[in-house]
Amino acid sequence: MSPRRNRSRGQQQPARRSGEEEGGNRYGLEGTEDWRGEEWVVRRISGGAAVKHYRCPGCDQEIPPGVPHVVSWPRAGAVDDRRHWHRSCWEARDRRGVRAQRSRNAPRH
Repeated sequence: MSPRRNRSRGQQQPARRSGEEEGGNRYGLEGTEDWRGEEWVVRRISGGAAVKHYRCPGCDQEIPPGVPHVVSWPRAGAVDDRRHWHRSCWEARDRRGVRAQRSRNAPRH
């Protein structure tokens, strides 16, 4: 007995959403948010697209590869202004006090 197919062989692939590139949306969903009187671009990165170590500015902890997170930067800013945040840290950015300070011998990423 062979496994059941969900689609017949003659059926076309589903249509792409508008704005998607040839390879799909590689980096995740992107939108804008207002924060501190400035417009910020916010991109949600999936765990599969996260391949490097980053340092979260909200909690000053490392974001290891494979962990879903948020990348944000001011709309009028440069590429160097991008920051990688834990999703929960980004959502709590207004409720947090002064960010935690790194110890002298902690690694910098």
